[in-house]
Amino acid sequence: MTEPTSISLPFHRDGSDFAAATGQTLLTQKVLHVLLSEGEMPWRTAFRAALDQLRHRRTDAVTVELVRVRVRDALARWLPEVELLRVEAVAEGNVLSLRVDVREGNVSATVELGVS
Repeated sequence: MTEPTSISLPFHRDGSDFAAATGQTLLTQKVLHVLLSEGEMPWRTAFRAALDQLRHRRTDAVTVELVRVRVRDALARWLPEVELLRVEAVAEGNVLSLRVDVREGNVSATVELGVS
């Protein structure tokens, strides 16, 4: 069985064609695409985790839990083939750090980003 391959995100050229990604890179890119999309696709405005709506809010326990739940729900909806292993959201001052561990088949990835 061959490893899944798809166009790399964000789109960029690799020679005469669009670059492709596989394995851990592809899995990380798919997760980031769901988490960082802001509903900009006119044909599917619901494709998002809506983390952008939480910018400039207090980083209290409620916001931390809301981020965790939105990540969990968005990945379950838009990437059902990806198993969510862990979502950890930690508030440090005005920055909320997010760590997401996922697995698809035999490929695992850890995605880390800051939400402020």
